[in-house]
Amino acid sequence: MKFFGHLKTVRKHRREVRKLCFKAGLIKQGLFHDMSKYSPAEFFPGVKYYQGFRSPQAKEREVLGYSAAWLHHKGRNKHHFEYWTDYADGRKVYVKMPAKYFAEMVCDRVAASKIYLKDKYTEASPLEYFSSRTDMQSMHPETCEDLRYFLTLLRDEGEKKTFEELKKFVKADKKRIKENKKSKVPHNKA
Repeated sequence: MKFFGHLKTVRKHRREVRKLCFKAGLIKQGLFHDMSKYSPAEFFPGVKYYQGFRSPQAKEREVLGYSAAWLHHKGRNKHHFEYWTDYADGRKVYVKMPAKYFAEMVCDRVAASKIYLKDKYTEASPLEYFSSRTDMQSMHPETCEDLRYFLTLLRDEGEKKTFEELKKFVKADKKRIKENKKSKVPHNKA
């Protein structure tokens, strides 16, 4: 029962993220989102701690005091802000997330809210979760500000408008990166 329940939840979550990623123009990320959830390090704890109404990682934390599955997951998936933490001169450094991974994080959060809340989901749910459960001190300030902006936009303007704006956000960042690369290309001296 737990095996198939967890498998169904993972598949449902991936399908919802894929749909949202496609709306944001993230085709490749939508197709490959959360593939690590099928790895033994994540899948078997997911089955063991499966409850159906929240992430199995929450239950694993209650039992063990930490989640080995989460440690594995966040270290392999760039759409989690925790991935973008480093250390320099003995202190934590929070790196601003690149737009394409940031956008995937928005998709992931919206999808997770839909999957776990089911018929209780509203477009305010992801913002409520962010406000009450996200460790904002462990996130780059601009990433935090952008996330609050998009989740507030979702609450106030709806999914269609939010993902149109998210797609523009990603495109603008791609354009900026392309322009930066062009300006750094050395010119041939003939």
